Amino acid sequence: MDALDTKLNEAFSGKVVRKDLLHRIKKGTNIPTFVLEFLLAKFCASDDAAEVENGIAAVLETLQKNYVRPDEANKAQSLVQRNGTHKFIDKVHVVYKEKEKRHWAELENFGSRRIAIPEKFYRDNDRLLEGGIWAEVTVAHNDVEDDDYAFAIESLKPIQLSKFRFEDFCEGRLKFTRDEWLHALIRSIGLEPSKMEFRLMMHFVARFLPFVEANYNFIELGPRGTGKSYAFSEFSPYSTLVSQASTPTLFYNTARRAVGLVGFWDIVAFDEVGRVRIKDPETIDILKSYMASGRFSRGVEIVANASLAFVGNIDNAIDQVVNSTQHDLFIPLPKEFDLAVLDRFFTFLPGWEMPKNSSLLLTDKYGFITDYLSEAFHALSKQSRYDYVNRHCRFGSSIEGRDEIAVKRTVSGLLKLLHPAGEPTPAELEQYVAYALEGRRRVKEQLNKRKHDDEYARIHLSYIAQNGTEIEVWCPESKDAPATQNPVRRRLPGDGQAVPGKGGMTPDPASGKREEEKVRPARPNSMVRAANGDGEAVEDHYTIRYGDTGYSYEAVFGRYLAGVKEIRIEDPYIRAHHQIQNLVRFCETALRAGSLEKLHLVTGLDGDEDRKEAEERFGMLRDSLAAYRVAFTWEYRETMHDREVRLDNGWIIKIGRGLDYFMKPENWFMIGATDMDCRPCLETKVDIYRAPDDAKKPG
Repeated sequence: MDALDTKLNEAFSGKVVRKDLLHRIKKGTNIPTFVLEFLLAKFCASDDAAEVENGIAAVLETLQKNYVRPDEANKAQSLVQRNGTHKFIDKVHVVYKEKEKRHWAELENFGSRRIAIPEKFYRDNDRLLEGGIWAEVTVAHNDVEDDDYAFAIESLKPIQLSKFRFEDFCEGRLKFTRDEWLHALIRSIGLEPSKMEFRLMMHFVARFLPFVEANYNFIELGPRGTGKSYAFSEFSPYSTLVSQASTPTLFYNTARRAVGLVGFWDIVAFDEVGRVRIKDPETIDILKSYMASGRFSRGVEIVANASLAFVGNIDNAIDQVVNSTQHDLFIPLPKEFDLAVLDRFFTFLPGWEMPKNSSLLLTDKYGFITDYLSEAFHALSKQSRYDYVNRHCRFGSSIEGRDEIAVKRTVSGLLKLLHPAGEPTPAELEQYVAYALEGRRRVKEQLNKRKHDDEYARIHLSYIAQNGTEIEVWCPESKDAPATQNPVRRRLPGDGQAVPGKGGMTPDPASGKREEEKVRPARPNSMVRAANGDGEAVEDHYTIRYGDTGYSYEAVFGRYLAGVKEIRIEDPYIRAHHQIQNLVRFCETALRAGSLEKLHLVTGLDGDEDRKEAEERFGMLRDSLAAYRVAFTWEYRETMHDREVRLDNGWIIKIGRGLDYFMKPENWFMIGATDMDCRPCLETKVDIYRAPDDAKKPG
C-alpha cells in the first residue's frame, strides 16, 4: 500500500477495496461493478493476503452458483425445477399486464417473463417497476398444474449498502488534500491517477456531475471504447441507461397515472444518443420543459429531480468539424434535438480527449467501494452549493441567462464532488470556474454555428479572477478554428433587401468575398404568398420559428410540385387523427398541381391498436384519391427516423417535424383552425435541395 492507500483505509475502514481484485473478476462477465464490489466487500474485507485469496475464491464460487449467463437460462430453470428453490444474482424487472390485471416479474438472465411475485416487493421498491434493480433473489418452482406460471419469487434483497452516514463521509474527506481526494476518486473508478494529467482527471470526475447535481443536463460525445456509458450503466444503482424515449416511459404514463423514469432515478442516461428513438413528437416538447425547470405538465403538474445524461459516438475528425462551415459537433444527435434542446445542456464533455480503455491505465491500489460512493453521491444530490457559488463567482459580460445557470450548476457539482466538506482555495475555485465555462462554451459555439443570426454570438465566456482580471476561457479544439469562432452567416432566401446583422458583413463561402447578411422577410406578419406556387423553385434552407404563421403546405411545397407525378413521404409519425388529417391537407396541395399520379407513404406504428385505426383511415384516403386517378399506397417500418418528402422531379424536402409542424388549435372557432397559413407553427428546420441525378426516383 502507498500513502494514499493507508490514508483511505484509516479514514474509511471497510469502505474501500483493492481495485485489482475487481479487475481479476470483472473480465468475462457482464455483472455491474457495484454488484461485484458488493461481493468483494462481503468476502474480501481484509488486508491479509491469504484471506483475500480465500475471499476471491468465495466470490468466484458465489458467481458460479448464483449468477446465470444469458445462454444458461434453460439450465437455470431446470435447476429450480429439480431443487425446488435456488438463489440467483440477477436484475429483476416487474411489469403490470393490464389484460391479466396482475404483475409479473422477469429475471434478466433467467429467461422467464412470467414469474409470480408477492406485492410487498414491488410495493416497497418502485424501481422494480421502472427499469429494474440488481438483487439477490430466491426463485421457487410452482408445482400446481392449474396455475399459469412455473416460477415464483420467495425472497428478494436489493444489492445496495444497508447503511450510510453522510456525516462520516464528510468527516473522512477533511483528512485529505484536494489532490489526494481527486486521486482517490480516480482510483475508485479503477484507474491510476499517476498516469494522468490534471485535465484528464477532471474529465473523468465530470462524468459524475449528473450524480451529485439534481436536474443536471450533461452531454459527452466521443470515439468508441472510452467508457462513456460505464458510469451510468455500472457505477450506481441510482442510475438507469435507456435507448429509446417516449412520454409514458420517461415522464408520465396517463393510463397508469404514474410518473416515468425521471421520478424514480437520480440519473436517466441515453446510451448511443444518436440512435435514440423519439417515439412521439410530444416527448421533445416535454423534454424541453423538464430540462429547463425539472417540471412538466401532462394533465397534472409533475416535479422530478432526475438528471439527464446523453452519451454517444462521434465518427468525424474533430479538427475537420471545428473547421467546417457546414457542420458542428452536435452532428450525431437526433434531428428532433432542436436548438431549444441543445441550449439546455449545461456542459459538453470532450469525449475525444478521453483515452481508449486499456489495462495500462488500470490501478492496483485501493478505491472506494462503488456502492458506498454511489450512496455518497445520492446524498450529495440533495445538498446545495449554489449559494456559495453565487457569493464567490463573478463572470464577464458575455455570460447570458442560461450560460450563468449552466456554469454555476457545474461549479456547484464540482464542489460537491471534490469538496463535500470544507471549501476550496481561491485558486482551486478558479480552476473549477474555468472548467465549467469551457464546457458551456463548447455548447454555445455549436449553437452559434447552427443559428443563421447572432442569437448565440456571445461565445466569448469569461470570469473575473481574484485580482480583478477578466479571463476568457477557450475550448482547445476550436480556439484556432475561424469556422467556429467566426462562423459564416448563410444567406437566407428573402426579398433581396440587405439587412446588416450584428456582425455587419459576413464571408461568402463560394467567393471568399464579404457581403451584407440577408435575412428572411417576416412571414409571420405579412404571410407572403409569393413562395406558394408562383415563386421560383430554388434550393432553400430556413427555420420556422415557434409561433410563426404563413407556412401552409402550399407555402412550403407549392413551388416544387409543378409537373410532379410521383411523391414519396417518409415520416415515422403519421398515425394519430390529427397527423392523418395533415396528410390529407398535403394531398390536397399536391392535387392542385394537376399532375400527381402516385403517392407512397412510409411510416411507423407502436402497436396493433394504432395499426387498426390507421389502416381504416388510410383506406378511406386511398378511395378518395382514387377518384382523382391517384394511387395511394403505404407501408410500415420499425427502424425509420428521418422525415422527408421526395418528388420525382428531383426535389427533396426535409422538415425536422415532418408534416406535423402545426400547433393544435385551442378551439375550432379561432383564426387558423381551417386556414393553415394562419395557423401558428412549432419550431422546425426546413431543408430543400435537389437529389443527385442517379437518385431522383422517389421509390
